[in-house]
Amino acid sequence: MTTKLEVTKDSVIGDIIKSVPGAEEVIRKYFGTGCFTCPGINMESITFGAAMHNVDPEKVISEIKELIEKDG
Repeated sequence: MTTKLEVTKDSVIGDIIKSVPGAEEVIRKYFGTGCFTCPGINMESITFGAAMHNVDPEKVISEIKELIEKDG
């Protein structure tokens, strides 16, 4: 039984990648591959990553939520 993860702009990128199947591809799409070698991935939020990469965090959150709905 999986617990529904609440994805918000404050969610930590590393936690999302570990918890949501397919989220890695969404992060790669918007933030590139650099996240996966950066130690900040375990502390930085989606909002922070979006600001660093000039992306709307709501787009990232929306796509990750779609993955959760599909999987759920």
